[in-house]
Amino acid sequence: MHYTSAKHAFSDGARAVLPLTTGVVPFGLITGVTAVSMGMSPLDTLGMTLLFYSGSAQMVVLQLLQNGALPLTIVATALVINLRFLMYSAALAPHLHGLPRRGSWPLAYLLSDQSFALCSLKFGAGGLGRFAFPYYIGTAVPMWLGWNLAVMAGVFLGTGIPESWSLGFAIPLSFLALLVPGIRNPATLGAAIAGGTLAVLAHGLPYNLGLLVASVGGVSAGLAIEQLRKSANLAAEAP
Repeated sequence: MHYTSAKHAFSDGARAVLPLTTGVVPFGLITGVTAVSMGMSPLDTLGMTLLFYSGSAQMVVLQLLQNGALPLTIVATALVINLRFLMYSAALAPHLHGLPRRGSWPLAYLLSDQSFALCSLKFGAGGLGRFAFPYYIGTAVPMWLGWNLAVMAGVFLGTGIPESWSLGFAIPLSFLALLVPGIRNPATLGAAIAGGTLAVLAHGLPYNLGLLVASVGGVSAGLAIEQLRKSANLAAEAP
């Protein structure tokens, strides 16, 4: 799609991410309910949510707090879980490197799995040119609002949400909706298979290291397959 203005790009990004916000609503509700059940106040929960803006890290930190883990352990665990954002940033940087610092800081804070996936698809389809920033913000702001509102809803609903709703089931479904459209060639297929396999095999690792292992393994597999494909093409073109 060719955008005529920054507003057009922002609106398209927002439309693209809105269906995906439904996937974080159950996750946010669960996070809010968990915080309340631990005795956290609404203000503390909101502050934690604004500081983290990472559902997986926030849930694990809540569990560690509940188990009385050391502060150093809690901080280190949250950092390990969020290491994937370094890879996300490295992938997006070539398309957004021209932004001033006042623009890059909010960009980093608002980064999410969903925004990264949607922007990667757009960049892979030909890029967004000078409208990359408004498109990214269009995907990021609704997701940020949806997450924070869902957590606060969980705080005020508390334990009134019945377990029969099985809210946790919506979380993997939302990530599947992001994964499938991104599989466009052997490299992305190999990355998905390798990452998924490693995630299952490394599920039992402490401190959620399985997520990091799966992320690094999937990216490495994708890069290796792409390199082999380029080598094969060069060999075929050689006289």
